[in-house]
Amino acid sequence: MPSYRVTLAVGALAAGTAPDAVLPEAARLVAELTVVEARDVQLLRGVPCAVVRFEAPSDEIAEAVADHAVAGLTDVVAVRSAVVTRRDGARWTPVR
Repeated sequence: MPSYRVTLAVGALAAGTAPDAVLPEAARLVAELTVVEARDVQLLRGVPCAVVRFEAPSDEIAEAVADHAVAGLTDVVAVRSAVVTRRDGARWTPVR
């Protein structure tokens, strides 16, 4: 099964939300729909990002998984952007 990842650019946190709660919540939301392979925090161009790698049978399903995560995070954090990529050999190819 293909491997995908969603990279969520994190904006303002909701009141009472600890910064270290964002990544586990993003991974939990993805895990509601599919297998989570890995999760990580990255700083991309000065922007903190939660990155969740997961399995999906198609690009369309991967996009739906990412949309589910973004929708579920609305009460926790402002998601500035969400990028879905697919593992193609040694490269990550943008899906959307």
